[in-house]
Amino acid sequence: MVSSNIFGARILDLALEVEDHLIISDLHLGYEEALNYQGLMIPKFQYPKIIQRMEEIHSRSECSRIIINGDLKHEFGKINRQEWKETLKFIDYLQERFQEIILIKGNHDPLTPIIAQKTGLEVYGNYSTGNFQVIHGDRIPEKWDEIKEENIVIGHEHPAVGIRSGERIEKIKCFLAGNFRDKNLIVMPSFNFITEGSDVLHEKLLSPFLKEMKHDEMEVFGVEKFETFYFGKISHLLKVQPEPYHYDSHFIDFKS
Repeated sequence: MVSSNIFGARILDLALEVEDHLIISDLHLGYEEALNYQGLMIPKFQYPKIIQRMEEIHSRSECSRIIINGDLKHEFGKINRQEWKETLKFIDYLQERFQEIILIKGNHDPLTPIIAQKTGLEVYGNYSTGNFQVIHGDRIPEKWDEIKEENIVIGHEHPAVGIRSGERIEKIKCFLAGNFRDKNLIVMPSFNFITEGSDVLHEKLLSPFLKEMKHDEMEVFGVEKFETFYFGKISHLLKVQPEPYHYDSHFIDFKS
């Protein structure tokens, strides 16, 4: 276990503390119902796990504000029944515990403003906490030169690393840290418990930030049960585990 500080921000399990702001990303509420429509019959287990993890994080944090950095819900062009129920419940839950809730628009959020209106919230394209700018990460801002903050926090990528131990491979959610253009960049893991995420060692990158930069120089901070583990740079992990491997794209984590 190592220091959980990156560029002055503190890793707290799957969340990030930046000054008085707690940041989480990519919840994808309603994902189970979307998979059910595709013929994958899985139980709706994610919401209780999200609440359980939030309770643990909140008990260890004194932040009075929370930022959801995109993809609060899963469906693109509609709001399914599960999404209506769970997003409204989740926002009620947060309003009882935080003085302010900031919603950042993600690529899965074209209809999230409808939900926000019903709860008295707004949806932002980006948000500044002072020296950190929070952006979902599905696109690079056109007016990059006008960004004053030294640090950028993104989600969208759902980063994880596949750690090989003999014939067994464990996928671990992780934070990534590096330099993008003239800024420090932090990539957050998803707050989603349907999948562990995309293996940054061998799977296709999603974010244009990582596609543009030399991402193998990014440092990897694995998170597991409120412990942070420093794995070194992606380039180092690729040397240790050079062989590609296949994952089931719909891996479901039913563990508590």
